[in-house]
Amino acid sequence: MNDLLCLQSITKSYNVGKENELEILHGIDLSVQEGEFAAIVGESGSGKSTLMNILGILDTPTSGSYLLDGIDMSKMNPDQMSEYRNTKIGFVFQNFNLVARSSALHNVELPALYAGDSPLVRREKAEKLLELVGMKDRMNHNPNELSGGQKQRVAIARSLINNPKIILADEPTGALDSETSENVISIFERLHREEQKTIILITHSKELAQRCPRVITLVDGRITSDSGRGVYAD
Repeated sequence: MNDLLCLQSITKSYNVGKENELEILHGIDLSVQEGEFAAIVGESGSGKSTLMNILGILDTPTSGSYLLDGIDMSKMNPDQMSEYRNTKIGFVFQNFNLVARSSALHNVELPALYAGDSPLVRREKAEKLLELVGMKDRMNHNPNELSGGQKQRVAIARSLINNPKIILADEPTGALDSETSENVISIFERLHREEQKTIILITHSKELAQRCPRVITLVDGRITSDSGRGVYAD
């Protein structure tokens, strides 16, 4: 299988050219193939959030190359990067990032609206995805009427609506209790197993990372171990 994403010699520095210049990532080489379920695990300050922002096209590297689905991200202008981010990557965040005054249904529809889908298509896809994550019966409820676990299931449904190449989950269970966390990680496992989704999970939790077939450990801006390379859904 071909690499779905490939990072070569990625560095990221802040305050470039100034006395207080600080390099966070030091020559990251990383590739992920379609169908993999990988965790990037690291303590606070390891550089995993910086790496996630580059993987998600939310930030650009100082040097090195990033190819996503065969396309060099450095060759894209901001509008192209925004479109690619919306259609190729599904995001799930620790704090859910739901629109407070919109229903679960409308929150799930939002990326499809930006992608130009018609209202009918958006609704049909959103309802199917809310059913997939067990939230169809709550689709007309606003976020303040949902529990943390329910909000995260809505966020997972939203991440899937444009059928992205990659689901990028940043500390997706960080704001949840252990039982709810188990429910959420089980959804990711099912998406990997049954839908063959490519999932990258960023976490500080070694226990959570061990649930993933592939574990990439980041220490002080460098990858120190990478186990389970090339393990896919059955």
